[in-house]
Amino acid sequence: MAEQETTEERSEEPTAKRLEKAREDGQVARSQELSVAMMMIGVAVFMSMFGSSLIIKLSEIFRAGFIFDRKDVFSDTLLPIAFGDHATNSMIAIIPVFILAIIIAIGAAGLIGGYNFSLKSLAPKARKINPLQGFKRMFGMKAAVDLTKAITKFSLVGGVLFLVVSGRFSELTALGFMDLRPAMSSAGEIIAQGAVLVTLTLIIAAGIDVPYQMYEHNKKLKMTKKEVKDEMKETEGRPEVKAQIRRKQRELAMGQMIEAVADADVIIVNPEHFAVALAYDPSSSGAPVVVAKGVDFMAQSIREKAKASSVPIFRAPPLARAIYFTTDINQNVPETLYYAVAQVIAYIFSLNSLGKGASVAKKPTPEVPKAMQYGTDGKITKD
Repeated sequence: MAEQETTEERSEEPTAKRLEKAREDGQVARSQELSVAMMMIGVAVFMSMFGSSLIIKLSEIFRAGFIFDRKDVFSDTLLPIAFGDHATNSMIAIIPVFILAIIIAIGAAGLIGGYNFSLKSLAPKARKINPLQGFKRMFGMKAAVDLTKAITKFSLVGGVLFLVVSGRFSELTALGFMDLRPAMSSAGEIIAQGAVLVTLTLIIAAGIDVPYQMYEHNKKLKMTKKEVKDEMKETEGRPEVKAQIRRKQRELAMGQMIEAVADADVIIVNPEHFAVALAYDPSSSGAPVVVAKGVDFMAQSIREKAKASSVPIFRAPPLARAIYFTTDINQNVPETLYYAVAQVIAYIFSLNSLGKGASVAKKPTPEVPKAMQYGTDGKITKD
């Protein structure tokens, strides 16, 4: 069975929970080719716009580095200071390029997989240092794809570079006959424009790599049918746990219903199988409300609670069944039963209003319409 589970085909798309867990583990779709392409193109465009002035600035710093005062040469402290100044000026000159590259790299990293930080991805994993896994990575499908991408990039970059150099070969040879400053400016312009054309070819590699990385990421997270079922059980709860929760909920609801019997005005019974508890507010225009109902054991509990709370119990089997089968808890009794229920309520209220020893009104026999006459099985009788 274990072997069957491990070899089962991962044919199911990853669920939202699986994707979320993968993000928590640091597994998101990433395309290194996209980041490299955008960074190189951005730097190349920057150099094409400001490359001439940048190269002139660097050449001036480079030339100044070979000019020394006599006191700098023979001083133990001034010479390191001079070198430090030149290094600082060089860094200040090229620092915009580094800042631009960092910003583009960070922006490109989250284009397809979003931004995600997970310490779990930094944790050491045994499979990363497993020699067998290493051989699989070296000779597997991923290695073949990476080799194909590398050859494609090399061919594209080399081909475009050849075209750029051959197309501007005369300009490059003319640089040797120019003064230093204009030669450096022209060289910077040629190099920058050539770099833009060369780096634009990386878009092709990124266009191939992005859908491939998304496909591989989705394929890696695919699930077997058993994993989907296990996740549903874990998410929704095991059947026995759900049954226990429902049982607890029913017990809680029944307990609340039994407690509501104490606030009822009358309990109409069958007399043993059915019991419904009604509450009525004379000051309101609404009909009597069913606050509790039950059959058999629950009916017995309702009667016991009514006796303990001194709530009158009225025996009317047809009416008790009619209310039980047509009305839910906290609902008004049906309009067709208004007259029958009103007879019971009026009789109970008259009992409560009369003092001990006073004459008692005759007990009514509520009449239930034929369409509301139910048997104990919940079916309307055909009498």
